[in-house]
Amino acid sequence: MEPQAQWPPKWQFFPVFLRLRGRRVLVVGGGEVAARKLRLLAKTEALLEVVAAELVEELSQAERDGVLRHVAEVFEASQLDGCLLVIAATDDAVLNREVAAAAEIRGIAVNVVDDPNPSSFVTPSIVDRHPLLIAIATGAQAPVLGRRLREKIETMLPAAYGRLAGFMGARRARVQQTVPQADRRGLWESFLDGPGAEAVLSGAEAAADAELQHLIDGGARRGEVYLVGAGPGDPDLLTFRALRLMQQCDVVLYDALLPQAILDLVRRDAERIYVGKRRARHTLAQDQINSELVRLAREGKRVLRLKGGDPFVFGRGGEEIQRLAAAGIPFQVVPGITAANGCAAYAGIPLTHRDYAQACIFVTGHQRQDGTLDLHWDALARRGQTVVIYMGLNTLPDCCAQLIAHGLPPDWPAALIEQGTSPEQRVIVSTLDSLAAAVGGQQISGPSLVIVGEVVRLRDQLQWFAGRG
Repeated sequence: MEPQAQWPPKWQFFPVFLRLRGRRVLVVGGGEVAARKLRLLAKTEALLEVVAAELVEELSQAERDGVLRHVAEVFEASQLDGCLLVIAATDDAVLNREVAAAAEIRGIAVNVVDDPNPSSFVTPSIVDRHPLLIAIATGAQAPVLGRRLREKIETMLPAAYGRLAGFMGARRARVQQTVPQADRRGLWESFLDGPGAEAVLSGAEAAADAELQHLIDGGARRGEVYLVGAGPGDPDLLTFRALRLMQQCDVVLYDALLPQAILDLVRRDAERIYVGKRRARHTLAQDQINSELVRLAREGKRVLRLKGGDPFVFGRGGEEIQRLAAAGIPFQVVPGITAANGCAAYAGIPLTHRDYAQACIFVTGHQRQDGTLDLHWDALARRGQTVVIYMGLNTLPDCCAQLIAHGLPPDWPAALIEQGTSPEQRVIVSTLDSLAAAVGGQQISGPSLVIVGEVVRLRDQLQWFAGRG
């Protein structure tokens, strides 16, 4: 007969949060280890007392500022009387265990740093989004793992979540007074899933209050649009906010040329609508995209409009939010690393340089509907600046010819970057009089960017994206 599994499974430590305000806490030790513990304890408004032969400068300054009291140089058991907690943080293992034994006799919780056996509590790794706190402990078995997990959570959890927790706490009484108990959880879930929470995170508390009142009055959850820049292609270049919104949307409208690795980061069960545009081939016209954003948001959905690069750099993001604003749809814009910055950096071509370029100009090489390419060539064909041409592959021969015709020498440096920041990145370095021919023989088919200027000369020296380009 097999032995029955132990139920419930046993923990070595019980996770708990203590109110320390106004309570005495003793730390034995005055070095760097003790200072790390005291930095955390000082946030609790406890009455901090320190026993140590000497204090590091940080703790001496804290004493001068009235944050703590240096009560003695030598530990005596009577110093524990009346304390709620004690931490032994000296470099003397024997002394630390003496402190722990004296605390145990008095029934006082004690932590011995890096020595779990005599400890009655451990200090966890803490993610601080006050009043939201996340504590991670490994039962004193793997503290380095706990710290590594904290680092991961730090990158995933916006700093403004503390503001959100505070907002909800300050309005909890109002909800309790006006909403039946059975409906409160659903109301707060609707608030967190809708534009109210996002308004708090972006600092718009008045809008958040309006949304909360709308829900209290019985209104349905309203939708919102997230206009998010996905950057030039490398998923590692996404912002924290972009990733968070990608993972909480209900539906995503996405463009052509976005790599699958970025689309894979969108919430798995989100509806996907492809609205990409390629030269002379549009899945949806821009007016239709604008209308679709409004329609989906009015259905109460969280709508992600995902664009390559930055929405406000040749991305028509301004047109989309104009329509949303006119329709009264809540929206937020998340900038992305635009292709010029990302592709230039990965190609080893600085857009500005004190010796070569004191200005940088972004232009589009996309033709007008009548087939013309109407740019201010006199302003572009100047030394001392870098010109970045978006969507310039099909008009590359014309662009190069016009720059030469308006004053730049034929041997002026120029480069084309294909699929910049991706493992398939290719960089073709040439001059204005020969770049079009060099590109023509390379079967370029992916998204590309053209850079013109003396900074291109630096690529041989500065390229770092090893083994690519």
